[in-house]
Amino acid sequence: MESMSEFLSLVYQWLTTPLFNSEESTFSMASIVGLLFIIVLAWWGAATVEKIIQRTTKGKTYKGIDESTLYLLGRLLRYTIWVVGTMMGLSYIGFNLSGLAFLGGAIGVGIGFGLQNIFSNFMSGIILIVERSLKIGDFVEMSSGATGVVNEIGLRFTRITTRDNVDIIVPNSEFINGQVINWSFSEKFRRIHIPFGVAYGCDKEQVRQAALDAADRVEGAITDNPTRKPEVWLVEFGDNSLNFELVIWVGNELMSRPKRTQALFLWEIETELRKHNIEIPFPQRDLHVRSGQLDVRMVKSD
Repeated sequence: MESMSEFLSLVYQWLTTPLFNSEESTFSMASIVGLLFIIVLAWWGAATVEKIIQRTTKGKTYKGIDESTLYLLGRLLRYTIWVVGTMMGLSYIGFNLSGLAFLGGAIGVGIGFGLQNIFSNFMSGIILIVERSLKIGDFVEMSSGATGVVNEIGLRFTRITTRDNVDIIVPNSEFINGQVINWSFSEKFRRIHIPFGVAYGCDKEQVRQAALDAADRVEGAITDNPTRKPEVWLVEFGDNSLNFELVIWVGNELMSRPKRTQALFLWEIETELRKHNIEIPFPQRDLHVRSGQLDVRMVKSD
């Protein structure tokens, strides 16, 4: 028992022995362990709270507040708990919070020595979350040509998932400094253009009706709204065809799958054109052969 008491006494003495002193407080191993415990607990609690909010609100709305807004509130609550927990930990060890000015100066020096990109992405993430120019579920197109649905907005990066289920990690600064097309920023409906061609000599009215009938067969296409009626435009006299465009409004599901949507419409348009006996053209070229040249080539081939 005496050896155990001596051991515990030595451990206590080791933990409480001052490692270094400041003007207002004394730092020991016990205070440092307490600080780390409070910070880890705050970070774990913040992440847990955010996961609970996302799990309970996924796919739901509360009194007109949509899912993306609830995600934003959960993410802001997480960062708030982080900051408050860190401040509490620093206060626990007697750290003078006015000394954070010195810490800010040190961070500024670090930014000057190569942390510009990290700081830029950090600030860009805060701007995206506060301004809500980008929300969970938005379908975006980057200047690089990458497209996908926004699934996560962090402080350093945003995760975009393509329709092939490929995750693209994009630094937040690209959304602030570059051009981004947000197809679902303010409204969940967009008008798309589906190009197709028919042979010369076909009845234009039949082509128009066939394209409209095809649009009716695609689920998700808006065809019954009087303010958003589908249209068929004759847009070009091509080399081998009359070129048309089916101009139609679609909902979020079709809008966020552009290649699949075009394939669906073209599939139904081809079916309707075939049903109306409307010819789909193929490239044609007129070949003129001079007999003298042809004789020379025949001689050479022999």
